[in-house]
Amino acid sequence: MSKVIETEAGLMLVEWDVPIEMDDGMVLRGDVFRPMSDEPCPVLLSYGPYGKGLPFQEGYETAWERLVSQHPEVADGSSNRFQSWEVADPERWVPHGYACVRVDSRGAGRSPGQIDHFSPREIRDLYMCIEWAGTTLWSNGKVGLSGISYYAAVQWQVAALRPPHLAAICPWEGFNDMYREATHHGGILSTFTRGWARMQVQTVQYGNGRGLMSTINGLSVTGDEVLDAKSLRGNRIDFGAAHLEHAFDDEYYAERRPDLARIEVPVLSAGNWGGAGLHLRGNIEGFLDSGSSQKWLEIHGLEHWTEYYTDYGRALQQEFFDHFLKGEDNGWDQRPPVMLKVRQVDGSFDQRTAEAWPLPGTAWTDLFLNAASGALVEDAGAAGSVSYDELGDGVTFYLPESDEAVEVIGPLSLKLFVSSTTDDADLFAVLRIIGPDGEEITFPGALDPHSPPAQGWLRASHRELDPERSLPYRPYHPHQRRQPLEPEEVYEVDIEIWPTCIVLPPGYRMALTIQGHDYEYGGAPAQLSNLAVELRGSGPLLHDDPIDRPVYDKGNPAPAAKITVHTGGDTPSRLLVPFLRG
Repeated sequence: MSKVIETEAGLMLVEWDVPIEMDDGMVLRGDVFRPMSDEPCPVLLSYGPYGKGLPFQEGYETAWERLVSQHPEVADGSSNRFQSWEVADPERWVPHGYACVRVDSRGAGRSPGQIDHFSPREIRDLYMCIEWAGTTLWSNGKVGLSGISYYAAVQWQVAALRPPHLAAICPWEGFNDMYREATHHGGILSTFTRGWARMQVQTVQYGNGRGLMSTINGLSVTGDEVLDAKSLRGNRIDFGAAHLEHAFDDEYYAERRPDLARIEVPVLSAGNWGGAGLHLRGNIEGFLDSGSSQKWLEIHGLEHWTEYYTDYGRALQQEFFDHFLKGEDNGWDQRPPVMLKVRQVDGSFDQRTAEAWPLPGTAWTDLFLNAASGALVEDAGAAGSVSYDELGDGVTFYLPESDEAVEVIGPLSLKLFVSSTTDDADLFAVLRIIGPDGEEITFPGALDPHSPPAQGWLRASHRELDPERSLPYRPYHPHQRRQPLEPEEVYEVDIEIWPTCIVLPPGYRMALTIQGHDYEYGGAPAQLSNLAVELRGSGPLLHDDPIDRPVYDKGNPAPAAKITVHTGGDTPSRLLVPFLRG
């Protein structure tokens, strides 16, 4: 059904539940928002599982309240009636001559079928939606992909398939290597995906019959059919169970990992400094490895949904899409390839551009861990060691205070020499900032309001490196097999620490904590309505599965390991840091 709607910016033609037939006969449903003009227009398309008819304000109440209270411009100039989670607001785009198309992915919202996230079938569906949108009478034949997180991750996948009518992509904080960037950090299982699927997808699965009616269009968010519990279970692949079953980087992940070199369309890849564990690495790796000759990297901070909706983020996206979907000569192609919002300790940001990533002029510096002094120093020093219990506070090494401002921008890597009392060791590396008063400084992360500036992880039995893909500042582990440790024997391991960005004024110092569990902020936890766990510093990106990590099995507790870090002498544990010197 279609309807003409009057908005603050003028009239908008809306078509609800447009049928889009797939090559296997399944019919997906999309909503189309477009100008009243008969002039063909470019298309911004999003495809995902969150229910196209569920308003942002209703499905993600606390996130919306935080967004508009801290950034009131998001709510200005739009009724926000058609605002949905992590996709473009049509009231912002249709007046500028765009059609916005939202498609419920197979098995979700009002689209029937089986949910199988990021599978070849799902990406084939997206391919066909792009081609449908690019060949309608009201389209100018150019389709751009827009959206955050899930809506971003699928962009990398489908762009590698080269749909003829795909003209540009803007993956906003979305991974492209599911194993390393979402499900197994350093080989350690993240429990995020099972809670995410239960809280954010199953609640809007097609046919769940929970009676949720859309205030956007008056239709049932989850379709007109009501399915029983057994049918619902049969219509979704258990995402969390699949990741537990596939503990290594096997064919399951391979068929969900795009060949980035095949991407030819222009790319604006937007990452988040606070996105450790989900919303950063993929944007950087996608920028570096995509085959496009026209690609840009932008990195910002704050919550992972915020800058997509602010005046800053919308202006950036519009300039990009205007250039590549409308053909406007607006100077976008003259922009430097790297655009950064450089993070300060007070939570503010300064704008900076660069010609490459990592940044030209980076002074790569080895800081050696000193067990005797607990310091990060520039000389390896004499041999020493320090031990910690797996679930204890770990060990921390401090960089001395500087009487000058210190900038750290880029990826880091940590080489450790470790031993364990068991046949493995889960290593969690946390970069921290300490203020002049000795108190820790945290930052708004993509999912947690009190995040450290950088984190890295490695299961020591996954220590094997791929020499062809590893870089000094970005070790690459194939994660193909387990190599258990001999208790008390010393092993050399390399840990990838996701990129960071921080400017430290005089009197502030950097610290590195190595521990056997997720980082936790010392203050009171926060909560978001769409997440099942309290936010204690690492958001919902936790590594506490009792099967993957038996030490968390309270019914049958495994002995916690005692882990020893060896430093200096023949075991020069060290942190490689990307300093920017003025």
